[in-house]
Amino acid sequence: MSRTSAPSTGSTGSTNDGNGSGSADPDGRGRTLRREVGLIGLLWASVGSIIGSGWLFSAKNAVTAAGPAALVAWGIGAVAMIILALVHAELGGMFPISGGTARYPHLAFGGAAGASFGWFSWLSVATTAPIEVMAMIGYADHYSWARGFENGQGLLTGSGLVIAVLLMAVFCGINLMGIKTLARANNAATWWKIGVPMLVVLLLAIAGFHPANFTAGGGFAPFGAKGVLLAVPGSGIIFALMGFEQAIQIGGESKQPGRDIPRAVVGSMVLGVLLYILLQIVYIGALPSGAIHHWADLAYAGISGPFAGLVSVVGMGWLAAVLYLDAVISPAGTGLIYTTAASRISYGLSRNGYVPSAFEKLDRRGVPWVGIVAAFVVGCVAFLPFPSWNSLVNLVTSASVLMYAGAPLAFGVFRSRLPDVARPFRLKAGGVLAPAAFVVANLIIFWSGWDTVWKLGVAVGIGYLLLAIARVLHTNPVEVRLDFRAAQWLPAYLVGMGLITWVSDFGPWAHPWLPFGWDMAVVAVFSIAIYAWAVAVALPTDRIEELTRETQDLADTPVADPQATP
Repeated sequence: MSRTSAPSTGSTGSTNDGNGSGSADPDGRGRTLRREVGLIGLLWASVGSIIGSGWLFSAKNAVTAAGPAALVAWGIGAVAMIILALVHAELGGMFPISGGTARYPHLAFGGAAGASFGWFSWLSVATTAPIEVMAMIGYADHYSWARGFENGQGLLTGSGLVIAVLLMAVFCGINLMGIKTLARANNAATWWKIGVPMLVVLLLAIAGFHPANFTAGGGFAPFGAKGVLLAVPGSGIIFALMGFEQAIQIGGESKQPGRDIPRAVVGSMVLGVLLYILLQIVYIGALPSGAIHHWADLAYAGISGPFAGLVSVVGMGWLAAVLYLDAVISPAGTGLIYTTAASRISYGLSRNGYVPSAFEKLDRRGVPWVGIVAAFVVGCVAFLPFPSWNSLVNLVTSASVLMYAGAPLAFGVFRSRLPDVARPFRLKAGGVLAPAAFVVANLIIFWSGWDTVWKLGVAVGIGYLLLAIARVLHTNPVEVRLDFRAAQWLPAYLVGMGLITWVSDFGPWAHPWLPFGWDMAVVAVFSIAIYAWAVAVALPTDRIEELTRETQDLADTPVADPQATP
């Protein structure tokens, strides 16, 4: 890969004035992202992404899918996401670059794999902000003035679509104000987003906790093991726990990335897991016994707002008012950060030469404004085929996990090819945990079921088409080497996951040769085989070092503003 238009200055050709502003060239190509974010800003970026609309809906959705055994589903989801977060923490410390999750596979496998996982990454984050908007509108149905925004099936109406577009515009407008303004807004929102769920946990536990609920309505696991596994991706559990990677996505704007990025990734995951499990426990325990006839059909006041309705039933109407306010603040904060992530990933993809170079343009505040505009447009388009919260969650979850799957593969390659590179955070037992992380990522995709997997396949196909068009039209001066040999495993991986899902108990064929339980064993064996294949044929060390040097030459490394807010 070569960037023919950039002088070899070691900092994207910009002249730095000592405060991170970069040079004021006319098109913004010479400016650099500003390293102005401290540990708290990184931590809150991830925590603020984890605590969004997921906490408002996932506890109720999980029990309707698995009964009280939803706690087991949360445990499975937590273990899976913690393993993935630990793998990402080592990579984030090694390579603190903007849009990192989209760029690690590029360094390990070259252009073809890098473009693929880059698209998976961008797709997952660009479609998350619309989910948060739909959550805000869904909870607003509590107010009479907002009841026309959704119809009886929870789908956006014409007026609801207008409101959704306006909310997306607000997310983008705040992002255009710069990273310091965004960090301050998110920091304030995240304190609120942590405080309100913890208050709910405390007050519901005090108001009335019924241990008998955990065996009511058909028992602890009324839908069996399959119900538990389907709940992991399908009820919003994985979606709720996603977001730890946001500290990595804005890694190019971290003041002390080697120290702070791993801490933010791991710390946010631990906080998120503890909070969500506590919320699930008190939700089950606080339900009035009359509401539990069957877990798939809960009935109590305000079921459209699960926690708000529950606190109303137990006599805390004032807390319901707080929750309806939180239903605006929590999703809004998450949507805000995912809009940021979408613009940083598109910025990183342009740096790698996959998408038009226009995505590298920065305004005078150092904001990649073209990427923000693109996130706005795609977010608005997503409202049309997916006009409800539930209809979009499964697809975004699977796309996100497909994005996460690239990190364990890159991890294995870097451990093999770059054993002596500095690792501010080194994961113990990484040789075991990395392939395990790849296995659990594929199991989550598998549990999403065929109806989600085939839609994900269509989205992947669209991405390849767009990337091919950008390459044919030469929209970026970077000459990308596709390195097909290093990506030879990728078609087998994508097609293989689709075929296994199709013939399994989670697909339409449900072949008797692949019964429930054995199908998951097949996914695990298949995943290990793909992992070993990918690491074996990855780029040689000298090629990885070449790409790494180019990444550092194109890195966003201006001097931080000494007055920057942590």
